[in-house]
Amino acid sequence: MYLKSYKELEVWKKSIELVKEVYIATSKFPKDETYGLSIQLRRAAVSIPSNIAEGHLRKNLKEFLQFLRIAYGSSAEIETQLIISKDLYPKIDYEKAENLLTEIQKMLRAIIKKLEDKQLNARS
Repeated sequence: MYLKSYKELEVWKKSIELVKEVYIATSKFPKDETYGLSIQLRRAAVSIPSNIAEGHLRKNLKEFLQFLRIAYGSSAEIETQLIISKDLYPKIDYEKAENLLTEIQKMLRAIIKKLEDKQLNARS
């Protein structure tokens, strides 16, 4: 099935939800975090759907894979930053963001593997 738009991708939709959850959580950080951990988390979260969208619009499997890998890397950044955030600000609820992140990481891994297999088969 060919997707007309990246907006049809479930992983893109979930990553938009994650961005919103990250913004909700970081809005509860102390004001002195505005230019620290808060902005890092927000940028990494926004990077996931942005890279999925850009990669999909390239209409090239190799490039799409590269952008998906970048999105996956951003997910690892968020994972690390959430661990730090939970240690520093334990009263904030991160559960929904963490659950979305786990789901997104699984989806990205599956898509990347499927596309890598497709790429390998196209070479043979």
